[in-house]
Amino acid sequence: MTPPLGLACIAAWLAGMVICLWRPALPPLVALWVGVFCGLAWWIAPVRGRWLGAAMAGFAWAGLHAAWSLHAQLPLAMEGNEVRIEGHVVGLPEPEARRTRFLFRVDDTAEQPEALRGRKLRLAWYDDYGAVARGPRMQLKAGQRWRLHARVRAPRGLANPGGFDGERHALAQRIGAMGYVRQPALAQRLGAAKGIDAWRDTMSARIARQVPAASSRYVQALALGDTRGLDDQDWHILRVSGLTHLIAISGFHVGLVAGFLALGGAGVWRLFPALARCCPRPQAAAAAALLGACGYAAVAGFALPTVRTVLMIAVVVLARLWRRPVRVVDALALAMLAVLLFDPLSLLAAGFWLSFGGVAWLAWCLPTSQHWAKAFLPAQGVATLGLLPMTAMLFGQASLAGPLANLVAIPWWSLVVVPLSLLGTALEALHADAGTWAWRASAFCFDLTWPAFVRTAESRYALWWLPESPAWTMVLALLGAFWLLLPRGVAGKPLALLLWLPLLCPDRELPRQGEVELVVIDVGQGLSVLVRTSRHALLYDAGPAVKDGFDAGERAVVPALRALGVSRLQRLVVSHGDNDHAGGAEAVRKALPVGRTLAPAGSPTIADAPCVAGPGWEWDGVRFRFAHPTPHFPYLGNEASCVLRVETRHGAALLPGDIGGIVERGLVHREGRALRADVVVVPHHGSMGSSDPAFVDATSARLVLGSSGHGNRFGHPRAAVVERWRRAGAEVLDTQASGALRVWLGREGLAVRERRHARPRLWDAVQRQRAGGLSYRPANERPDAPED
Repeated sequence: MTPPLGLACIAAWLAGMVICLWRPALPPLVALWVGVFCGLAWWIAPVRGRWLGAAMAGFAWAGLHAAWSLHAQLPLAMEGNEVRIEGHVVGLPEPEARRTRFLFRVDDTAEQPEALRGRKLRLAWYDDYGAVARGPRMQLKAGQRWRLHARVRAPRGLANPGGFDGERHALAQRIGAMGYVRQPALAQRLGAAKGIDAWRDTMSARIARQVPAASSRYVQALALGDTRGLDDQDWHILRVSGLTHLIAISGFHVGLVAGFLALGGAGVWRLFPALARCCPRPQAAAAAALLGACGYAAVAGFALPTVRTVLMIAVVVLARLWRRPVRVVDALALAMLAVLLFDPLSLLAAGFWLSFGGVAWLAWCLPTSQHWAKAFLPAQGVATLGLLPMTAMLFGQASLAGPLANLVAIPWWSLVVVPLSLLGTALEALHADAGTWAWRASAFCFDLTWPAFVRTAESRYALWWLPESPAWTMVLALLGAFWLLLPRGVAGKPLALLLWLPLLCPDRELPRQGEVELVVIDVGQGLSVLVRTSRHALLYDAGPAVKDGFDAGERAVVPALRALGVSRLQRLVVSHGDNDHAGGAEAVRKALPVGRTLAPAGSPTIADAPCVAGPGWEWDGVRFRFAHPTPHFPYLGNEASCVLRVETRHGAALLPGDIGGIVERGLVHREGRALRADVVVVPHHGSMGSSDPAFVDATSARLVLGSSGHGNRFGHPRAAVVERWRRAGAEVLDTQASGALRVWLGREGLAVRERRHARPRLWDAVQRQRAGGLSYRPANERPDAPED
């Protein structure tokens, strides 16, 4: 009979939770409560098949937590409201040039808005209100209590191939609302900073002040888990070099601290043997290790890898206190059970899978009796091979330089740099300025290796970007890794590499000769459209960018292009110079090689040539030509937008930018029947000044695609404009409700796939309800949409 805390039951508990959280909808609450009680009863009962009870309990428990987290999010009736709230700052605020981002826990009192009581909010404090606002914003510290006026909305993110899923992150972090501080002059600090986060903030400031080297930001990260000082370039180098798991406090560092304290505790017992009468030396060393691990995890802000290690150490310590043997794999399984019992939604975080997965591979593959020095190289190989499928699926990339960089970084940083930074923190906690020498020594030792990692990251071969693939390809790749890591005598290992092919070389669904694909990327209030033939790619606009803020080119467009397998753009067309179309172009040019950039003559956008109405060009049997602006047309902003027509033997598409009614009527007069198109990107995001009735009738569009931001202040797309297109016989879809839109014009006809419908999640159902009337199913959705 399977023991209730055996590996089979814990694995079933995990599987039940995964199935629940990856379903598109939750069962009713009553069914979930029944599942919890019935599953637990079956699990602990002395009967066969108790692992099924564990799976049922895990499914229901994860469903309850997901339902509670979704219910805690801001209701639709309060969307965009301005509220007055009181509470305290959670975690470390992230100050930037023009804003500060921070987490804020609202007080659970009757004076607070009912929908926000006790909720955690993600807020931003901007400097747009003038110099008066800068003072209090820069005084924002961890652990302080404040009274703020904020405008709030429910968590909402973009939905793109390869993009960051902000809604999943908000659900996992139990963030009830997002927003920004209004009327900063009315903000009041109600209490001084206190708590562990306030102490971390203070120590981080001391490191920045006492370590003059530029690498002080890395000492802050390694000593306190404070990565606020790292910029995008730093993260790029760490990501390319495969070192992101080391720069913040990891489970290995917690184990290192626990080991040192265990040795210290054992040493004290050897110096004073009489202490053994009260407590045996092994048990005392184990207790010291657990206390040290807990303290260090608190210093790190209880990040998931540190919590996992603390729980594993706790299992070992309890077994030692009860004089019971325990295997590494059993300690790992019990630690995972404890994490999922208290926080089932941690399954939605990539760190859970990488943290537990890495230790699981090492526990299974490496003999426990082998000396750590001899096991170091095999451990590197096991971790690289075992975690590659997960990193490829979760991040769409594989660091080719990572194994080599880790051979240097793991021993040097973990055994020299980290201990020095921790020693400095401990000394500083005992006496001010006592830890300066250790922090500076840590920064000096870090600087000895960092230039080599920078040069490694600059190599074009250091990082391999992988196209997005379905989840089943990761399962096959994990089976392949399992096969390759079996003992040497197992036959057929070269065949295991075949199981990796679907993950490393997935089907990119490229158009065939004479066909075309359009991808309207979800960039919020802006526009970016990828036009792809069988061997060429053109990007029409690149979305908005805000200085010191959101850059759609970097955050949405480039990840989408990489996830779709686009490694080079033959053309970049910037329809006109407005920020919501041209802002992200620079980020795109930095990330990908671009053949030529086209923009209207007179546009502020840097371009190689103007887009002018004329004959056009042909790629792979597909015709491209500009219908506007005509030669010598003055640059008039929106009205000078490049209007691109893409024509195949199977149909045509029209990308009109932000032109208005006057230009639209001119196109009708000049183009006539040549304006007909099966697919039209709605002009100017669906504003009232565009989509002239004559233009709508002339295009005879079957499908109209819009790109606008959720709850945008312009009200795009206008209901009257949407209705005008629908009356003309077109289906209207918008990125607000659908996420990224992929459209194919080919020999099978017109096909479309909506991101939010093709990969449905629990949180997507909520967002579709918030998007309102634009969320509906098109009649001709592409049938082969992959399942995640």
